[in-house]
Amino acid sequence: MLMPKRVKYRRVHRGRLKGQALRGNTVTNGSYGLVATEPAWITSNQIEAARIAMTRYVKRGGKVWIKIFPDKPITEKPAETRMGSGKGSPEYWVAVVKPGRVMFEMDGVTIDQAKEAMRLAANKLPIKCKFVSKEDLENKEV
Repeated sequence: MLMPKRVKYRRVHRGRLKGQALRGNTVTNGSYGLVATEPAWITSNQIEAARIAMTRYVKRGGKVWIKIFPDKPITEKPAETRMGSGKGSPEYWVAVVKPGRVMFEMDGVTIDQAKEAMRLAANKLPIKCKFVSKEDLENKEV
């Protein structure tokens, strides 16, 4: 499971999920990418499940890059606890993903293999995603 080695603050505010992704919205390392079309918190377990689904489908061929990292701690209070007495303890970690963010990249496989691997990965995630290739994103920006 992905999580930071150390953080400056143990607990953080919830924040807001508004707007488009300004950073990480291009395919940089690989030839194909999986782009988020909705905003969400993606947990470290979901990232790992998507990664396993992709690598199993391509039978460890090609290369996979994970472009998101869960650096936000989510706290929960114990069950049947009364209100008050401060904020709960950190339970799991999430990555804040906004629409347009490239979450995974892949290279070294055919486009059909990459499409199917990304589809399997997208099924493990709680949001709608779309498959893109590097050429598609470069042509749109010009």
